[in-house]
Amino acid sequence: MATDSRTTHRYDVAVIGGGPAGLSAAMVLGRCLRRVIVIDHGKGRNYAACEMHGYLGRDCTTPAEMRQIGRREAAAYGVEFLDGVVAGVCACGDEGKDFEVTINDREPLTARKLLLATGVMDVLPEIDGLTDFYGRSVHHCPYCDGWEHRGQRLVALGDGKAAIGLALSLRTWSPQVTACLNGQAISRRQRQRAQKNGIACRERRVVKLAGSEGQVRQVHFEDGAPLECDAVFFSSDQVLRSKLPLSLGCECDEHGLIRTKGRQGTGVRGMFLAGDADGDVQFAIVAAAEGAVAAVAINRELQDEDRGEPRNLLNAAPLAEVAAKAVNDGA
Repeated sequence: MATDSRTTHRYDVAVIGGGPAGLSAAMVLGRCLRRVIVIDHGKGRNYAACEMHGYLGRDCTTPAEMRQIGRREAAAYGVEFLDGVVAGVCACGDEGKDFEVTINDREPLTARKLLLATGVMDVLPEIDGLTDFYGRSVHHCPYCDGWEHRGQRLVALGDGKAAIGLALSLRTWSPQVTACLNGQAISRRQRQRAQKNGIACRERRVVKLAGSEGQVRQVHFEDGAPLECDAVFFSSDQVLRSKLPLSLGCECDEHGLIRTKGRQGTGVRGMFLAGDADGDVQFAIVAAAEGAVAAVAINRELQDEDRGEPRNLLNAAPLAEVAAKAVNDGA
């Protein structure tokens, strides 16, 4: 007797994104005896980092090792993995309650619930040489990498005011901090704050970082002498790594990140979001915690539905209605 492929490829939960948030949620759901699949393209936000820091029990683990550990632990509970890129999601099943997930070059799969753990991507400053040092002596998060450069000559790189704010934060880790304003003006008050806290300012636009073997040594400007340093921290924009949250009806805040409701809900019925994309504190351990919270909420909904007692979720529209509204609004 032939097996219906739609049944073979039907899951309780599809998790899109295999970083700390997605893997944490998958493991919790696997322990709840749910059929779970994690779809991941393997390009995490912290791809360049030598180590992950501040993760209790796994401090100084490399990002690649952390993913391997997470996959192995989740797989022990029956979680399945698929390496690929999600091309689209649409409503399917009875009354459009399920999600059909299309992966490039593969047969679609369906799931009763959907967790988006797609995260964000940092926009690196367009400065010659920066990528040679990124993740080793050039960083975006003082909490993640400041301790490794404690007491050293630090540079806070940003456009004007952003550089001052970052420099003030870096004073926690070192008394030797220079704010590189990258050609942007700052107010008299901002300059006074810098001076009061022993922060030097360099106003010229940064054109190049120089050093060797992953260790930055100098910041070069469009004119004037270079600045000697041991580490650079930069302040720049970040963008959603995937367009899926927006295309599926998630709401953005003023920073372009996703608003979540309750226990990592999105406002779309059956769909949840966890990780850096929701604008909470962007630590790997926080992303993992959000994944666990989302998993509990997802399992609770599945339990209610399995008993024939689905909850009336306030402010949660079916995906089909969200998609129809997007079309009507000209999205």
